[in-house]
Amino acid sequence: MASPSPQPSDQPPASDVTHLLLAWRADPAVGEQLLPAIYAELHRQAARAMRRESDGNTLQATALVHEAYLRLVDQSRVEWRNRAHFFGVAAQLMRRILVDHARGQHAAKRGGGNKPLTLNDLNAPGAPADNGVEVLALHEALETLAAFDPLQARLVELRYFTGLNIEETAEALDISPATVKREWAVARAWLRRELSTK
Repeated sequence: MASPSPQPSDQPPASDVTHLLLAWRADPAVGEQLLPAIYAELHRQAARAMRRESDGNTLQATALVHEAYLRLVDQSRVEWRNRAHFFGVAAQLMRRILVDHARGQHAAKRGGGNKPLTLNDLNAPGAPADNGVEVLALHEALETLAAFDPLQARLVELRYFTGLNIEETAEALDISPATVKREWAVARAWLRRELSTK
């Protein structure tokens, strides 16, 4: 399947995307119908993720979408449950791409040029940060968090990288919105403490 190209920003209902995702496993040709339905949201996710990156990052949002899309279509063993599940996996892939890219830049610069950490954007998923949480530091903190609380780490990933709201996050994780709110507050407080020591 070809890599994506920009599509109109009109987003189809979540039920349409879910239907296409479920049909895609049985019929790979459905992917051609799925692309226009998911492209705009993937691009929004990528743009949110890129706003949090340092000015020195050379990766563009469109390149991030294309790389994530190519990895998503290669996920043949995933049984998509719904739209939130799909975009949750997309968030994981974008995070991995950004981490790999940041590692490459870090190796090239030997650590120079990174902006200091700011944590304001952990308060409002999807909002642009003042300077952005440096992606490698956030990745390392999430790895630490995942070692003792995988649910909180996954929740942060969905809220921070994907910008899913409380209800969408609850749907993706198959937990109640009240649990998402509680775990999000605890995870955010832990991350603020962890990142402030770096």
